[in-house]
Amino acid sequence: MGLIKIAVVGVAAILMAMQLREVKPQFGMYVVFGAGILIFFYAFTKLEGIVEAMGQLGKYVTIEEKYLQILLKMLGISYVSEFAASLCKDSGYNSVAGQIELFGKLSILLISMPVVLSLLKTLGQLLT
Repeated sequence: MGLIKIAVVGVAAILMAMQLREVKPQFGMYVVFGAGILIFFYAFTKLEGIVEAMGQLGKYVTIEEKYLQILLKMLGISYVSEFAASLCKDSGYNSVAGQIELFGKLSILLISMPVVLSLLKTLGQLLT
């Protein structure tokens, strides 16, 4: 049901923006940004279900909690950077969008370093 609401908000915003583009193009952009922000915050309310599912996953499989936290941080970074980059692209600022995407990727790489180091340590122990 939530997807239908989000789809209706998105399509309504696009239709309004198309109508406003002929009168004042910047107003159409504001409508699209507003709809994007509404959808963004609605999606954040759904993160609680993801966190609960990750907790259940941790009960079935022996995964340290810090790795689940890292995974959630990576998910959040990717979502926020994709959202911000999409808004920049829609506004015509592709270079800023590219920089946001690059920073998001670098942030994910930085956050994932403890996992990579732990994996290398485990492989080193197995090989000796």
